[in-house]
Amino acid sequence: MDLLDMKITLDTLWVMVAGILVFFMNLGFGCVEAGFCRAKNSVNILSKNFIVFAAASLAFYVIGWGLMFGNGNGFMGTEGLWFLGGSDMSPAGDDTYVGAYSAIAWATVPLMAKFFFQLVFAGTAATIVSGCVAERIKYYTFIAFTFFIVGIIYPIVGHWIWGGGWLANLGFLDFAGSTQVHSIGGWAGLAGILVLGPRYDKYRKDGSVNTIPGHNLSLATIGAFILWLGWFGFNPGSTMAADAGAIAHIAVTTNMAAVTALLVATFVSTLKMGKPDLGMSINGCLAGLVAITAPCAFVSVPVAILIGAVAGLVVVAAVLWFDKMKIDDPVGALAVHLANGVWGTLAVGLFADPELAGGSAGVFYGGGATLLWAQVVGIVSVGVFVFVASYVVWNLLKMTMGVRVGIHEEIDGLDISEHGNNCYPDFVTRRSVPVITDSVESPVAARR
Repeated sequence: MDLLDMKITLDTLWVMVAGILVFFMNLGFGCVEAGFCRAKNSVNILSKNFIVFAAASLAFYVIGWGLMFGNGNGFMGTEGLWFLGGSDMSPAGDDTYVGAYSAIAWATVPLMAKFFFQLVFAGTAATIVSGCVAERIKYYTFIAFTFFIVGIIYPIVGHWIWGGGWLANLGFLDFAGSTQVHSIGGWAGLAGILVLGPRYDKYRKDGSVNTIPGHNLSLATIGAFILWLGWFGFNPGSTMAADAGAIAHIAVTTNMAAVTALLVATFVSTLKMGKPDLGMSINGCLAGLVAITAPCAFVSVPVAILIGAVAGLVVVAAVLWFDKMKIDDPVGALAVHLANGVWGTLAVGLFADPELAGGSAGVFYGGGATLLWAQVVGIVSVGVFVFVASYVVWNLLKMTMGVRVGIHEEIDGLDISEHGNNCYPDFVTRRSVPVITDSVESPVAARR
């Protein structure tokens, strides 16, 4: 084996291990979402998080990969579509499928390794939506939306950012996906929330919030640790090469942002609520991880700590603001993924170190407003496109399949109505009585 073959082998091993860690994050999302929601919806939430990767895999293989990385114009890929029958050759091989994907030819790993690593990222964006629409969405409607977001919406934006499209040409930077993964999931989830409306018993007639506690914080904590572990594949794996120095640096910036955000969110929630809230601590940690995802390779460790500290503040403020606006997000996914996806993307424009970012410099490193402007343009353009496209898709699904379960089904729980079983059968002592009162707002009748 010569040196080039050895490098390709080591790069491929690292990319596959990192991709497997990101794949394992599906379990983390399932545990966090199920733990933060009520017991009567646990089967439904776990089932959505189990099946979402299946739908994502097919959608990304058949159409999404080509739209994202195929050679084309500044908007989307037009070559290498319908990724069927492509041979698995190294970039050094003379292969038409490799040739169709020149935007990712820089990675020295086989085509299938590139595909797998990008697939697990696409699946993550779809999984984020699951938490936003939890406890009231129809099961097969969610699956249908997954095909749309992974097959069309996610890869088109991905072409703009990572596929050599117009945002990449503008100078927009997003190393591992604060915008490309997390904000996309957040914007799509926000559109879904607005189409669905809040859960039946979330807001009272006087506008006050009826707190709905999660049923299992042990499960949510396990999920948070799994996600934290997975992020050490998510961010360092985005090198797509066994670059020892870069991997180590990114792992440390990722961790320091996470721990700082966790601590800040815990302290701030104590000030707001009187006692430390475990759920807010969990979301604080995840917020720090989301925020550092875009700048993880471009900033120093002290700056990563600062980014995490701001993320801890942002997540608490965002949770309270979304509740005030009656935007019912059962697990805090918008505060974690959307709000901090935006913050992390802005942080690149503020703090990018030219020695780490290939010459691109943030405002505080003498770069002026050039990079920051590119980041703002990226945030706004991606937000508008994803939200509008998702809102249209959600409404099309509403007119065809329907998006929301019936009021009595929602009260009894989606485990029974959608799946015909129960996550905790030995603990069920009675069926809930579906009595509807005027004590809470019910948007269900108008939105089904």
